[in-house]
Amino acid sequence: MYINLSGLNILVTGASKGIGKSIATKLAEAGATVAVHYNKHVREAENLAHVLGNESQAFQADLTKPEEAMKLFDRVISQYGSLETLVNNAGVAMSADVNTKDDEWLKVWNTTMRVNLTSSGVLAKKAVEHFLKRKSAGRIINVTSRAAHRGDTADYMAYAASKAGMASLTKTIARAYGKSGIKAFNIAPGFVRTDMAKSIITQYGEEHATKDLALERLTEPKDIAPLVTFLASGMADHTTGSTFDVNAGSFIY
Repeated sequence: MYINLSGLNILVTGASKGIGKSIATKLAEAGATVAVHYNKHVREAENLAHVLGNESQAFQADLTKPEEAMKLFDRVISQYGSLETLVNNAGVAMSADVNTKDDEWLKVWNTTMRVNLTSSGVLAKKAVEHFLKRKSAGRIINVTSRAAHRGDTADYMAYAASKAGMASLTKTIARAYGKSGIKAFNIAPGFVRTDMAKSIITQYGEEHATKDLALERLTEPKDIAPLVTFLASGMADHTTGSTFDVNAGSFIY
């Protein structure tokens, strides 16, 4: 199947490494111009934008500060004039169980919510507003987690809650704005071999990540990118509001 995204501008958050980098790469291979968002990894993001070509550029924003998410969107529009697809991929997973001191637990909760849910919500709001203003079709693809549906371990309560909120955000956008041409989708990975997962695997062991898999290996970023590219193409628009599980059969519902 040939997918041509030439002429489309796509913002991918958390694109300097891991899942976001693979998504950005696959989108650019299909011809898209990618706004490569990063927080701290400026060299990686700028190098990636250069490699991607198609006038792709790197954009910095600290998503622990939702106001920076607003400014990020405005800068992308100022640079490219329009946006056709938003991929909310950036996220954090911070450990804090109920035995954690209250102030530290609250800090973890608030930081997780700001990055995973509030800034994603801000960007989604800005994207919907942009699509409506232009009276154009648009797509929002949110990278959630199987934790949004099955929960997680006690020390990742904030992570699971933030991803559940993100999943509901997606469904609401799909239901509320579909007749205006706006589509929204959830991609829900399980464990993916990234730096984020590495810390959890170090904490709990490799078996914690692989014991529930129905396939022979842990999911990798390259396993997620083609699906995002397909959804961005418009060929699956009638699945708007749906959740696509990419977890090697570790959670099926």
